[in-house]
Amino acid sequence: MKSLRFSFYVVAALLAVMTACAPKATSVPPTAVIPATGNTSIPATILIQHQAIPNQLPDQRSNQAGDQDSSTTAKDKTVPGGDRFTFGKYERPFNADTMDTYFPYLDIQNVTIYQDDTWVYGVIIVKGRDANNAMPGKYAVELDVNRDGRGDFFVIVTHPASTDWTTDGVQVWADTNKDVGGSTAVQSDKTLSTGDGYETLVFDSGQGQDADAAWARLSPADPNGIQLAVKRSVLGGAKAYMAGMWAGNDDLNPALFDINDHFTHDAAGEASRDLEYYYPIKQVSELDNTCRMAVGFVPTGSEPLLCPSASGCQPPAGGCNTANGYHWDASQCCCAYYDVGCGY
Repeated sequence: MKSLRFSFYVVAALLAVMTACAPKATSVPPTAVIPATGNTSIPATILIQHQAIPNQLPDQRSNQAGDQDSSTTAKDKTVPGGDRFTFGKYERPFNADTMDTYFPYLDIQNVTIYQDDTWVYGVIIVKGRDANNAMPGKYAVELDVNRDGRGDFFVIVTHPASTDWTTDGVQVWADTNKDVGGSTAVQSDKTLSTGDGYETLVFDSGQGQDADAAWARLSPADPNGIQLAVKRSVLGGAKAYMAGMWAGNDDLNPALFDINDHFTHDAAGEASRDLEYYYPIKQVSELDNTCRMAVGFVPTGSEPLLCPSASGCQPPAGGCNTANGYHWDASQCCCAYYDVGCGY
């Protein structure tokens, strides 16, 4: 028994010594390691420092064009003109199939291009806002810098909500593999396209090589106006180009250009009752575009989608009598009176 007790005490003593000599455990907080690639489970907040912000529009416009006013025929579920799917002309500010819902915020009335040494500005005037006094659509400027009918850049803003210039919701897309337009620029091709349209995202809400590349805002002066601005440097400094404007919802997708190369005429439909075989609009709806304005050059008249005003149809020398409700309607080449149109 004495031998057993002695062994116990020896073991206990040894354990006490070992415990006393062992390093004490400490509580070390975990350290977040951010790999050099930036791939982390917690995204880092990037503070964008803007250096160049657009200011007021230049006093002198570079070009202007009008567009059809579909509010005048909306009750009849048709358009007054301007919708020709196979020719790349869209006048479809309506819902699909029934065309019983008219979207004033998608019905372009007038567009203008301005430019200065730094910026190209696109201004879109639509018929009106939605029931919530908002502009919930997408609005875009399509730029053809080599004037061959195939767009090169697509500047788009989604749901603009502020009268201050912002990069929020603004994107710039480019067609670097040159498949916009398919085999025949602007006009629909015989076979559906497998192309990816504007496939390269150059700028996205302040993200890109230039954090100031493109901006948008609601017009401070016109409640129905949307303004976009893109740096001329983004366009390769192009001094001569063609510009067209767009308004739409889901179908205004950069990847689907040219849109009439991705849908058959039967599937897309037509907005005019005059084309009863294809009427009404179907898979391509809630969409409007304009003719293309020539900027920085004198057009020959053969440019695809060229606005009538650029090929010999010009406003009167003194302009239209805007004080009495007239405005220049380039699509009909006249001074139109409010919504009544030409000939009033």
